[in-house]
Amino acid sequence: MPLRRMIECLCLSLAFLAPPLSGEEAHIRLLVQSSPLAGSQFHALARLHVDMRVGDALTLVREPDNPYDAKAIRVEWRGRQLGYVPRRENHAVAAALDRGKTLHARISRLDPEAADPWQRLEFEVWLDL
Repeated sequence: MPLRRMIECLCLSLAFLAPPLSGEEAHIRLLVQSSPLAGSQFHALARLHVDMRVGDALTLVREPDNPYDAKAIRVEWRGRQLGYVPRRENHAVAAALDRGKTLHARISRLDPEAADPWQRLEFEVWLDL
């Protein structure tokens, strides 16, 4: 059994053992990765950062026809492109999206004034089980 499948099975097993909290349905959120945003200097982050907050939801959009990277994943906030999942970190996310998995993303760190564009925004990607 592949390691990924074993982890999913373990998480599902734990979900059945954990009681619901405060009348809510119990669920498990599996962190897939935490990444810096690639290409923020070329997109809307500089104009939008004043309205953005840590915890805001992001949308991951697969771009299989991207001429620079067949595994490209665009990162959007409220329908505006901010950048991309870094090429060196996009293989697992692209594979999951290509298999129809629903992944969620959110801003985990925001420093729009950082000199290094790779340090301006960090985001997390997770899968709800």
